[in-house]
Amino acid sequence: MDKNYIEIPTLRELPARVYFRYDEFGADTHAAAHRHRWGQLNFTARGVMQLEIDGRPFMSPPNYAVWIPPNALHSCYNRESVVYRSVYIGLDDCRALPESPCAVSMNNVLRAILNDFAERDVTTPVSQADLNLTQVLLDQLHLAPRESDYLPYGSGTAVNLVLDQLRTNPGDTRSLAAWAKQVFVSERTLARHFNQELGMSFGEWRQRLRFLAAIEALEQGQSIKALAFDLGYSSSSAFITMFQRHAGCTPEQYRRQQYV
Repeated sequence: MDKNYIEIPTLRELPARVYFRYDEFGADTHAAAHRHRWGQLNFTARGVMQLEIDGRPFMSPPNYAVWIPPNALHSCYNRESVVYRSVYIGLDDCRALPESPCAVSMNNVLRAILNDFAERDVTTPVSQADLNLTQVLLDQLHLAPRESDYLPYGSGTAVNLVLDQLRTNPGDTRSLAAWAKQVFVSERTLARHFNQELGMSFGEWRQRLRFLAAIEALEQGQSIKALAFDLGYSSSSAFITMFQRHAGCTPEQYRRQQYV
C-alpha cells in the first residue's frame, strides 16, 4: 500500500456495541472514500483532520469532532501529522444521534474518556468500569453541542466573498465595516448575514480560521511572536489568549505535547 494512504480496518461487524480505534498519521496522508453500516465519531487529540462526507467538506481540530452517520461516504486528508481517536457506534445507539454529518463540541468528559481508553489501548470495553465509561461517553455525546461544521461556508455571495479572501489571508485585519463596504452592503446587514448563514459572528469565524492556521504553523516550528504577527495580532499575549480558548492550552504547551 502507498505509504501516504491510511489503511482502513476491514470489519464486517462491530465486535461490540461501541468500538474504539486509535492511531497516529503522518503529514500528507489520506484515506480513500469508503462507507460502513455503523456511525463514527472522528476526533484528533492533536492536529487537524480534513474530511469530506457525502460531498461536503469538514474540519476536525482539537476540541471539535466530526460525526459521520451510518452509510455516509467519507474520506480524509491530513496536511500535518495528527493523533487520531475514533469511536464506531452501532446502529441501535445511532438512532439518538444526528442523521446528517456535523461538528461536535468535545467537552472535558468526552476528551478524558477517549484519552484514557487510548492510553490503556481499550478498543472493545469488557470490564464493568469500562462499560460504564462507554455509557457515559454515549450520554455525553447525545448532549454535546452540534454545529453544521467547525468552519462553514455561507450560502450568499457577500459572505462567501469575505470568507474566500480570509481563507487566503487569515491575518487580514480589516474590520467588518471595511468588508461591508467592499461587498456593497451595510455593516449591520453583513453582520446579520454572518449569523444567519454561518450560525456565528464574523469575529468568531475569523478566530476559528486563525486557530487552524496557528496549529499548522506550530507544527512547522514557527515562533509564537512571528505567528501572532502573521495572523494579525498586535501582541503575542492576545494570540496566546485566543489559542488557549480554542485548544485548552497555550501554543507552547501544544507544541510540547508528545504523541501518546
